[in-house]
Amino acid sequence: MKRKLVTVEDYATLIGDEAAERILKKARPLEGFHIANVSSTYYGGGVAALLGPLSLLMNSVGLKTGWRIIQGSPDFFGVTKKMHNALQGGKINLSDRKKEIYEEVVFQNSIRNHLDHNMVIVHDPQPLPMIEHYAKHGPWVWRCHVDLTDPDSGLLKYLRRFIDRYDAAIFSIEEYRQELDIPQLFFMPAIDPFSITNRELCEEDIDERLSHYDIPSDLPLVVQISRFDRWKDPEGVIEAFKIARKEVDATLVLLGNVATDDPEGEEVYDSLIHQREERIIILSKEDTALVNALQCRAAVVLQKSIREGFGLTVAEAMWKKTPVIGGDVGGIRYQIEEGKNGFLVSSVEQAAEKMVLLLKDDELRRKMGAEARETVRERFLLTRLLENYLDLFNSIETVYRLKDFKT
Repeated sequence: MKRKLVTVEDYATLIGDEAAERILKKARPLEGFHIANVSSTYYGGGVAALLGPLSLLMNSVGLKTGWRIIQGSPDFFGVTKKMHNALQGGKINLSDRKKEIYEEVVFQNSIRNHLDHNMVIVHDPQPLPMIEHYAKHGPWVWRCHVDLTDPDSGLLKYLRRFIDRYDAAIFSIEEYRQELDIPQLFFMPAIDPFSITNRELCEEDIDERLSHYDIPSDLPLVVQISRFDRWKDPEGVIEAFKIARKEVDATLVLLGNVATDDPEGEEVYDSLIHQREERIIILSKEDTALVNALQCRAAVVLQKSIREGFGLTVAEAMWKKTPVIGGDVGGIRYQIEEGKNGFLVSSVEQAAEKMVLLLKDDELRRKMGAEARETVRERFLLTRLLENYLDLFNSIETVYRLKDFKT
């Protein structure tokens, strides 16, 4: 069977022919440019979910786009997880030993990866210092996906040694702007509507996935889907559900995974297992069709994060016309318009209250769901993010640098 990439033309029915042609026009001057993305894992979390389809879509418009994954020991990923947490407002003891582990493993990865591309995009803190070990052949951009509302000042000062060597930094929203010596841009993530996670499923396929994992659908489903991470507040989700079910019957499903670059994930998952019961289902599975089925069948989806760089699972659920109750933090605020396409909450009690409201009101769920899908269609499809990058690549400064660096 001949395989086919999803193309910008395939998006035309969703974004319109004019928008599709505008994007293709922006891509033509960049045909043949060689781009490398560098991140820390192929699966688990929003960065991996984003880079897979985005790198393919870039290739479909003529940009030779690759995706490299750095390798590291458990010690390395233990250090980078602590950095991730500290960037999102946690604490870190940034010892010389931690710095040595971090910088040594990144150095080793720089030997294995030959980055002589026209453009290099490095994602998040794990591979950040790689820039120290290369002679540039084009601009290097740091793309930080985490919530930088209140980063640890000592850690950020240390990381600036590497960040300020880049030609630009990209954050998800303006509120994450930092005091840096380089230009800062703001690109919100987006979803691929053609992926297994987001494509339309028939009722029979939904039933099959739920049945496969013994998930009952006799009562309304309340669902949260995210990595097992304390910033996602799974404990708060369970507590809110227990309050809500005093007024309305439902089943809660917490579905997550443990990414290879997140050594705390298994610990968080294990801490929740004792709360399992007939109507509280906690699963650690890597099954994108199950994600799709749950988001489609759910009466309510939660993303009750305490910190959230963006929260792709919010947009995924909204695309399926499912109302979302999200934490009033970070990038979630840019997806949910309070009371129109979902609700924003700041406490367990608020989450429980909105859960009850939605579970009792079929018409409200239908109306919010329709608004939610339209929000995603207008603002959070992958072609919009592709266009953000094309505008960057085509900017006068970038084109000048690319011509200067080309060998």
